[in-house]
Amino acid sequence: MRVVALDYGSARCGVAVSDPTGVLATPLEPVPGPAGRRGMGRLVALARELGAERVVVGLPLSLSGGDSQQTQEARAFAARLARQLGGIPVELYDERFTTVLARRDALAGGGSRASEDSRAAAHLLESWLQRSKRE
Repeated sequence: MRVVALDYGSARCGVAVSDPTGVLATPLEPVPGPAGRRGMGRLVALARELGAERVVVGLPLSLSGGDSQQTQEARAFAARLARQLGGIPVELYDERFTTVLARRDALAGGGSRASEDSRAAAHLLESWLQRSKRE
């Protein structure tokens, strides 16, 4: 199953896609202004172009697992995206520490030239793929 993961931020949205076997997560170019009409349109078109069978949106929970203003924004974004995608399931998934991992990649010279946002989306996707294999 091909899955697209999104690391939502109001300025830009990191994007990653799995290979059809659900093993690899590849970061793509981030989409600027994802909540705006143009950004949302680009995300919908991208999901369709990539043949996404599911979209996973990172849920920025607090360290204690609670909601914040950012969490509420991500929930609203995911709900709007689900309406726009019409039929492609959209799932929220805990994204705690994905940005930290993406920064660590950059500091370690991880070789990826992808943006930090899209590397965070790739970490989110890798975590989601691992969990889905266990279930």
